[in-house]
Amino acid sequence: MSTATTTKVEALPVSTSDAGYGSIPANIQQKITGISFTKKTPVKMSDLSYVRVRYIGFDNKAHTGELIVHKKLAKDVFEIFEELYQKRYPIEQVNLIDEYKGSDELSMKANNSSAFNTRAIAGKKTMSNHSYGIAVDINPLQNPHVVGSKVSPASAKAYANRKVARKGMIMKGDACYNAFKKRGWSWGGEWKSSKDYQHFEKKIK
Repeated sequence: MSTATTTKVEALPVSTSDAGYGSIPANIQQKITGISFTKKTPVKMSDLSYVRVRYIGFDNKAHTGELIVHKKLAKDVFEIFEELYQKRYPIEQVNLIDEYKGSDELSMKANNSSAFNTRAIAGKKTMSNHSYGIAVDINPLQNPHVVGSKVSPASAKAYANRKVARKGMIMKGDACYNAFKKRGWSWGGEWKSSKDYQHFEKKIK
């Protein structure tokens, strides 16, 4: 099992509660095929990694979650979540998007933090960076996507006002922001044309 201090990458047994990252186990490959991983997916299954992370939930208890990201970013994502765990940064839940039938809308409504999912950018034909496994969304209810007066998810309108920091909100300079930014990720909360407060992404070479 890979950790932040090693470079060996191997499949993780799904039954383990330990955190780590590696190639996607066969049963997880089966689970995501036809849902988040489709014929339209612009990367190969072998380009992706399965990441198990520790996090502190809104219940203030320790949990283990799972994400799929591009293999070149697996170490980053593992380290980021471990850093947030150590700092007790609250994250409500971390499940594969497949638990929500691949629906970004359902995942956001459940306040699920997720990563890989083959889909187009909302309202466009261009593939989202989530389709490449190079984007991560954190606490989408507290960190909505805001375009003008439109807020997604719609149930997160109260959090479009970023003047007052509340539990789960990502603010510039906080632990979540810093954990991603210092590793070269960009934050959707700093976009100009819209604000995607839940969204972090990183270009890969």
